[in-house]
Amino acid sequence: MNIIVCISSVPDTTSKIKFNENSEFDSNGIQFIINPYDEFGLTKAVKIKAKVGGTITVVSVGDISSEPVIRKSLAIGADKAIRINANPKDSFETANLISNYLKNIEYDIIIAGRESIDYNGSAVPCMIAEMLDIPFINACIGLELNNSGAELVREIDGGKEFISSTLPLIVGGQKGLVEESELLIPNMRGIMQSRTKPLEIIDPENVVNKIKTTNLENPPSKKECKLVEGENVKELIALLQNEAKVI
Repeated sequence: MNIIVCISSVPDTTSKIKFNENSEFDSNGIQFIINPYDEFGLTKAVKIKAKVGGTITVVSVGDISSEPVIRKSLAIGADKAIRINANPKDSFETANLISNYLKNIEYDIIIAGRESIDYNGSAVPCMIAEMLDIPFINACIGLELNNSGAELVREIDGGKEFISSTLPLIVGGQKGLVEESELLIPNMRGIMQSRTKPLEIIDPENVVNKIKTTNLENPPSKKECKLVEGENVKELIALLQNEAKVI
């Protein structure tokens, strides 16, 4: 069983996001982590390997600054890693670079997060599926492999959808694929082993960029909160009418 896990490096949710004078993301002082949705997928891959055997390869697109995150994925349980040496500008470029690599290797299943928490595009996994001409199941909260393929559960509005699929396929995972309590934390043995596991760096081919970000800006600062004593109903109504303009 050859399992591919796509991971991305994203800012920690506790980091304060800043932009420079050119309206570009300023990474100085930012702590980067494995995209949480990808981490659910990686943990599921480790569980699949423990059950049926195989090899886990993590694939990531990024520059050298993303290697600590990639090494963490090796410490969690991946067997080897591929870093496509590029700084992608949009989802299409990322998907194109990953699919160009995957076209030349054998795999049974690709597991990715349903989206990254920095841009929330939900575009890369479905683009990879289109480029590789394989099935794609998004918002996946259940995955079991059998002799004929895979049985999957995906989250839909108001319920769940149960799906059978042949292999190979790509899965967009999220919480529920494994539970948060099941997420694997690298131990000292895993960290030491990750230093000797192969991390191959590949130069990008056929780079195609279709979108250009023209500006990034922070949301407006929150206004000061006004507190009104419980007995001052008239004052509250006046504020809602004249300042908040909600009634």
